[in-house]
Amino acid sequence: MENIISVIVITYNQERTIGRALDSILNQRCHLPLEIIIGEDASIDGTRKICETYAERFPKVVKLMEKAPNKGIVDNYFDCLLTCKGKFIADCAGDDYWTDPEKLEKEVYILEREPDVTLVHTAWQYLDEQTGETLSAPPTLFPVPRTDGKKMLEAIITQVEQPVIHLCTSLYRASTILEAYGEDTRLFRDKSFQCEDLQVAFAMALHGKIAYLPDITLSYTIGDTSASNRNSPQKQFEFVLGTTRLSHYLCEKQQLRSENINRYFQRRVFALFMHAFRAHDKQLRKLAKQCEENWEVTPTLSIRLAKIITSNTLTWRVFLVIRKIFVWLKQKSSR
Repeated sequence: MENIISVIVITYNQERTIGRALDSILNQRCHLPLEIIIGEDASIDGTRKICETYAERFPKVVKLMEKAPNKGIVDNYFDCLLTCKGKFIADCAGDDYWTDPEKLEKEVYILEREPDVTLVHTAWQYLDEQTGETLSAPPTLFPVPRTDGKKMLEAIITQVEQPVIHLCTSLYRASTILEAYGEDTRLFRDKSFQCEDLQVAFAMALHGKIAYLPDITLSYTIGDTSASNRNSPQKQFEFVLGTTRLSHYLCEKQQLRSENINRYFQRRVFALFMHAFRAHDKQLRKLAKQCEENWEVTPTLSIRLAKIITSNTLTWRVFLVIRKIFVWLKQKSSR
């Protein structure tokens, strides 16, 4: 590994924002040199052409990975990670951007002086792409400067809406993640897990201390159709299923169980039943029921009601009509 910082940029169909993301990285003021590894997953718009332009303009800094259509986010991310040469790794999604030009300098300062810290992360904000408005993110669950990573494991596993560690704000040690990758490649390569960030955050927390800076360094885009913001109930079902499978895998591997974790799996099973309900898909309902059994979830009243409603075609259709009426009334009242 070289004494540089590697920045991973994963992008797909982001021609409007990829230049902004790359500029925010190139504008960093840091005493260590940077390399940018771009994983562009066969976009059908002009994203790759823009990335090629940056690779031509900054040949010593920007490396554009070879075309490999439809890798998916998991393989795309970890192929990039294995290409990184740096001692430290950061990432920035192609539709987000860094707001602080000294982000990396602040983070590497800590990692170079505190060998027991495996990852540094920061505060961040939302950016509404529709309105251009920035919104405050919820307060972090661990606002202290240093936290024993093992105390964060349960929170990372049970995160739903807000990440405990937003990886696009982070800088982490390459040696630590590569060691974890070698110990359990499936954790990082199983495409059914549907995400790449949770397992990285978990691995870094498992192996050391986590440092936090209260500075806002990232604008995180909302109002789009990113991986965790998909519109169709089928896509939402797939994402919830994949990320919950990952959480279950980590719980089993680390033998983690608590009332909070039990409630998390109950909420996720209910979410699966509701996505199956909205999709009006019997196969998804069957899969949700299998998850309930495989994850040994004690059904709540909400889960039992969802199962009753979707157990009969007629009641299922009736409640779908009722739901559509409520949605219509809600939209009408908000106009």
